[in-house]
Amino acid sequence: MEPVPRPPSKRVLDLVVAGALLVVLSPVVVVVFLAFAFDALLVPRDRGGILYHEPRISSGRTFGLLKFRTLRRDVLDEMRRAGGHARLYEADLANLTWVGRRVLKPWYLDEIPQLLNVLRGDISLVGPRPWPPGMVERQVAKGLRYRNEIAAGLTGPAQVTKGAGGSYADLDLAYVERSRDLTGWALVRYDLRILRSTIAVIARGEGLSY
Repeated sequence: MEPVPRPPSKRVLDLVVAGALLVVLSPVVVVVFLAFAFDALLVPRDRGGILYHEPRISSGRTFGLLKFRTLRRDVLDEMRRAGGHARLYEADLANLTWVGRRVLKPWYLDEIPQLLNVLRGDISLVGPRPWPPGMVERQVAKGLRYRNEIAAGLTGPAQVTKGAGGSYADLDLAYVERSRDLTGWALVRYDLRILRSTIAVIARGEGLSY
């Protein structure tokens, strides 16, 4: 299949919304930094860098996905030695820092730095979740190449619904087809509906998955 073009209107939406969110969320970022400082003061094993990045795929290109660190420093080091990725390690609450477990993960706050990825053009606000290269290679081997054809997204139908109503791949593929069929501003309106659903999920403290 041909790569899915990113219409200029979708890029405008990404820039406007991501920029506005960074401004609006700046007080939250300050609270996150204070929580990191409090955690580091009381729990020595939680100490370490605030930000880290993982290699992920978007439109067939590898980039560094930014996140607030949720894993303990020793767990993060082990993950890097093993060539793994955070999602597998974050499933075990014992691997998380206090701030990761109590503050970041429940409210999806660890993903805030990805707004910088959106501004840089690495990903879009809406699209399939950016996966690590190894997982993408295994998916391509099964005949699913869409992660090499479309920009990954901070959120999307699969992330919001957590797979309810269909498999993750089917939900991703449905979005890819929408992106091929809809004109620029029609796709923007569709993305806005997904963003509203995302806000509702986060407001309930559920966090996004996938």
